[in-house]
Amino acid sequence: MTRLWWVRHGPTHAKAMVGWSDLAADLSDHAALKRLSDYLPKDAAVVSSDLQRARATADAIAPRARRLPDLAALREIHFGDWELLRFDEVEAQTPDLIRAFWQEPGENAPPGGESWNQLRARVDKAVDDLTISNSESDLIIVAHFGVILTQLQRALGVEATEVFSHKIENLSVTRICFDGGWRAEAINHIA
Repeated sequence: MTRLWWVRHGPTHAKAMVGWSDLAADLSDHAALKRLSDYLPKDAAVVSSDLQRARATADAIAPRARRLPDLAALREIHFGDWELLRFDEVEAQTPDLIRAFWQEPGENAPPGGESWNQLRARVDKAVDDLTISNSESDLIIVAHFGVILTQLQRALGVEATEVFSHKIENLSVTRICFDGGWRAEAINHIA
């Protein structure tokens, strides 16, 4: 059995769509980081997205852990031309497309970006590879809101529109187990 301890990176405080932009995380809440670190398994390997907000969070919560190489495949969804724009700005430009992107996730994608299905396929492959190479162990994965939702969707066996109703807060833990099948053990746990 492999347990994946999904941690959402620290907050960026951006009020826009942040996907592949490499923004820093605010890691000033040392008490929250300590509680999170204390909650996570001590013998687990740690991997993160290659974006600095995830890397820095991983370093802060597991400074002495065995680090696996950062993975670009664990990046947030690529918002393409919508990157760093607020919802109302995108809606003013492409109202039908942005509504379809959120209300009918699947193949709808921002111009120059990726669809939900593309994100899910990218993350599924990375997680499958990590699970194979770390079978029978715990693994802490520091990543992003959309990335964590893809794996929660997988574990719950639900449609994307249903998984979108779950809250995944910064510095929360969503624990997913693989033992021949996927299952969620904890969602959005705040230590």
